[in-house]
Amino acid sequence: MAENKIPRATAKRLPLYYRYLNFLNNSGKTKISSTELSEAVKVDSATIRRDFSYFGALGKRGYGYDVESLLSFFKKTLNQDRLTNVALIGIGNLGHALLNYNFRQTNNIRISAAFDVKPELIGTIQTGVPVYSMDEMVEQLKLQQIEIVILTVPIEVAQKVTDQLVDAGIKGIMNFTPIRISVPNTIRIQNVDLAKELQTLIYFLDNYNTEEASK
Repeated sequence: MAENKIPRATAKRLPLYYRYLNFLNNSGKTKISSTELSEAVKVDSATIRRDFSYFGALGKRGYGYDVESLLSFFKKTLNQDRLTNVALIGIGNLGHALLNYNFRQTNNIRISAAFDVKPELIGTIQTGVPVYSMDEMVEQLKLQQIEIVILTVPIEVAQKVTDQLVDAGIKGIMNFTPIRISVPNTIRIQNVDLAKELQTLIYFLDNYNTEEASK
């Protein structure tokens, strides 16, 4: 992403900035100030300026930021200029939803292979994505040089499948299962627990007013 490591909080905000800059560019806007960007993405302007400062002088005092130049910079920084193929492990209800979505809002990420144990799915094409047997997973991931997977398998097999993914040389896992899987330090896990996020939202709505809950 950058030669020097940046804070994780900053790294998490970069796709947000990129998405909005892409929208601005498509709408014909040529420049934007940190204040305008702050109002759009709901991140305070001081934080935006600090985030951008990790990458050097991206804007000019009194002028703001050139949208096209900033978009080009973040496109390269976030590797948006190259295609990344990912694999989907497990085609249940959530898996089907992810296949139907297949990152249509971005041109640089694509689910290119899926794996499942159901005989009626193996060997078929689901929303343009070939489905393989779990028995072929390690071989196919290596053959297709896929290093990132989305994990949506049942809880009881999550760790076993993860161990196989480690053998396949996977570098990153987006884990949609509710358990915390164990991997070597060389593999990055992004846990996505939809039920937990919804429960947190309900808790805040029940226990805080709107202004407090948004902080």
